[in-house]
Amino acid sequence: MAKYLLLKHYRGAPAAVNDAPMDQWTPEEVSAHIQYMRDFADRLKETGEFVDEQALAPEGTWVRYDGEGRPPVTDGPFAETKDLIAGWMVIDVDSHERALELAGELSAAPGADGKPIHEWLELRPFYGSTPTITE
Repeated sequence: MAKYLLLKHYRGAPAAVNDAPMDQWTPEEVSAHIQYMRDFADRLKETGEFVDEQALAPEGTWVRYDGEGRPPVTDGPFAETKDLIAGWMVIDVDSHERALELAGELSAAPGADGKPIHEWLELRPFYGSTPTITE
């Protein structure tokens, strides 16, 4: 088994097919999207492939160590992660191909008008968990 991170981005990836921002969706569309995510996670729990997931709040602060006895730096010319990372899921699967399959399925979560988003997801293996890539 190999663990992978499925990383959902607000921005920073190519535009999704159904590219309406979530803050423009109806409450029913948001609920349908969240339910899809819950159902997806529940199925993976049944197969033993689910590890963890979390949606992230839009608030966030960059922090950097700035030397002994100095307060941490909390600003800078950085891209805001709150604008980039929407949430994540960790899966534990038998193969890279299975991780790709699940990422593709998760990409089909509904968005505006109930249509699949076709969003881009970043799929990354955990360090030390080298996948066999056959593509």
